[in-house]
Amino acid sequence: MLYQTYQLQDDFLTPIRDFANFMTGGLYRHIPAPPGSPIRGFAAAWELISRYRLTHERPEFGITSVRVGNRDVPVTEEVALDLPFGKLLKFSKDVDTRQPRVLVVAPLSGHFATLLRGTVKTLLQDHEVYITDWTNARDVPLDAGDFGVEDYVDYLIRFLEEIGPGAHILAVCQPCVQALVAVAVMSEEKNPATPHSMTLMAGPIDPRESPTEVNEFAVSKSLDWFETSVISRVPARFAGGGRGVYPGFLQLSAFVAMNIDRHSSAHRKLYDHLAAGETEEAEKIKTFYDEYFAVLDMTEEFYIETIDRIFHKAELATGDFTYRGKKVDPGAIRHTALLTVEGGRDDICALGQTSAAHDLCNTLRPHLKRHHLQANVGHYGVFNGKRWEREIYPVVRNMILATD
Repeated sequence: MLYQTYQLQDDFLTPIRDFANFMTGGLYRHIPAPPGSPIRGFAAAWELISRYRLTHERPEFGITSVRVGNRDVPVTEEVALDLPFGKLLKFSKDVDTRQPRVLVVAPLSGHFATLLRGTVKTLLQDHEVYITDWTNARDVPLDAGDFGVEDYVDYLIRFLEEIGPGAHILAVCQPCVQALVAVAVMSEEKNPATPHSMTLMAGPIDPRESPTEVNEFAVSKSLDWFETSVISRVPARFAGGGRGVYPGFLQLSAFVAMNIDRHSSAHRKLYDHLAAGETEEAEKIKTFYDEYFAVLDMTEEFYIETIDRIFHKAELATGDFTYRGKKVDPGAIRHTALLTVEGGRDDICALGQTSAAHDLCNTLRPHLKRHHLQANVGHYGVFNGKRWEREIYPVVRNMILATD
């Protein structure tokens, strides 16, 4: 009944938000109100009420051009491969020289792939970029079957094969485990599409290292608790009606609760900017939360297997991870260069959890391994923002260029 209760509440609030949206527009359009006036304050309050919502559809990437060298180059977005639980998106641009092909592996953890918009846009300067565009599980019909951790690995291998030999892979956060598994499996099978380099950014390769609040919560509860407390059935009105999911609104609630003071402060600032007529400053906050409040559901099997295999048992770190009945050997990776990136202030994936990949890839020669610690960023700053663009990205670019 969890999902049904949420949906009932959302249906109840919809006319209230619609009225608030009408009032916001009416106050701004029809009543002269200089910045700082009481009318502006009322309008700002109504706008905050109108924004009290979650969305369940992927926002647009909105990347229409990128700076390449000394000119702006148009960018087009196309679907290179369409599978039930996710698409392979390609960002194409017309440039004179060949650029390295990079598959960006987006997390399947409650948000859409557009959370990595900044990552993609930066990479597009020097690369041909693909990204995993995961589908909201509530929109996938039951006859599409299940989607678990090993299915995720299947998708990565299939995507890399679609891109073709000589590509590179860059995984962000949670899917660093599946990316490493995929490359190990492909390496052992001598798959021609095995990537030339693998960049793992802020991911739980070994969550036992410096456990964070997220790690501790995951291991403090039994699988039975997760199955009975957070798994719910999709309401019949959606294409995936009846599918067991971990709802995106629950994941978002957990993230917000971890930093409630920060989010409360941000919305107070938003009110102040709106009331003062500071449109540009207000728009930055609204843009962030439009993305942050766009949520997707994960399949029950993927979520429970992630808790069990990645956090409870740390199967990859202990050497117990199996793929289709066979143990995965990261030591099979001999030719794919490895770069790991961690943020010194990351409160979701702490220091040592990602760099643990170096010990697992124990047959890689030293010149094919590199670790980068960005001391002054949190989790989000590892793959987005000024530090990413100015300090982390050059390291990533150089690794890819050196192995392309």
